[in-house]
Amino acid sequence: MTLWPNGWDERSLSKTEKSMYYIEKRIEISACHRLNLDYESKCTRVHGHNWMITVCCKSEELDRNGMVIDFSEIKRLVKEPLDHQVLNDVLPFNPTAENLAHWIVERVPHCYKAIVQESEGNVATYEV
Repeated sequence: MTLWPNGWDERSLSKTEKSMYYIEKRIEISACHRLNLDYESKCTRVHGHNWMITVCCKSEELDRNGMVIDFSEIKRLVKEPLDHQVLNDVLPFNPTAENLAHWIVERVPHCYKAIVQESEGNVATYEV
């Protein structure tokens, strides 16, 4: 049992009042891609973005270190494989912002939502 500084412990919460921890990690990556589309578009040619990605995680309990997940682990799982890459070469799917958001949610433990902004005004969100 953990006793918190204000005197309450996890037993003081009823099942219907279960608390949830939320974290967000913002990551910027530079990467290029080309989209595989069934219509004419300039996006079928290779082009790049400075992507802004927000990874949202939640958990009812913290790990042994007092975290939902270490922010550096999110960075390792998302930024390291994508930054300064041709996304078509490192991802096994059509690298749309929507598909990238879905991939992030599946890849990062405790992730329930990913927001992928490829440019100003162009944002995709995937949430479970």
